[in-house]
Amino acid sequence: MLPEDQINFFLAHFKELEAADLRGLPELAQERTLAAGEVWLPPGEVTRKLAYIRRGLIRSWRIGENDEEATLLLRWEDQFVAPLESLLGAKPSRYTFTAIEETTLIELKDEAWAMIDRNPRLSALRGQVLLLMLGQAMDRVESFVLLSPEERYRKLVAEKPDIVNRVPDKYLSTYLGVTPVSLSRIRRRMARR
Repeated sequence: MLPEDQINFFLAHFKELEAADLRGLPELAQERTLAAGEVWLPPGEVTRKLAYIRRGLIRSWRIGENDEEATLLLRWEDQFVAPLESLLGAKPSRYTFTAIEETTLIELKDEAWAMIDRNPRLSALRGQVLLLMLGQAMDRVESFVLLSPEERYRKLVAEKPDIVNRVPDKYLSTYLGVTPVSLSRIRRRMARR
């Protein structure tokens, strides 16, 4: 059986679940702590891994055509992280998922999916989580189409005010689709206002 603090965590965060749903959770999920810089998932794997971030930051990145790292996603506390192309399309992940700082995850094991399919509440919850992640991905695409770099920066800081102190500028700038020099200019303009 799960420790009481983890049972309370799941029941508080996933209101659709009942205590009975958690009986099999030790077989479904595990808590895992990553050190800063540790790779959670390397590229090239087909995996159904899905994790909930209890504490910390995960960066999803890859090497671009210019041989420089490009940050696709930043995920932090109370968010889910997964290689969507692998999870939904059974394709090898093109991205590396790395902890930026010490990070604690509740990680769903690959073998858990069959058990989830047998439980209607867990299956419905999985669908909600995947829709949430797809919605977040769509918001990100939309921001690149509709917002200026400065607006993207302001939106990110509004969502997660401490992000600028937790993520190195070189990762933040590629996440926003700007150069580090442009990021500095954006900050200077905003500071003058």
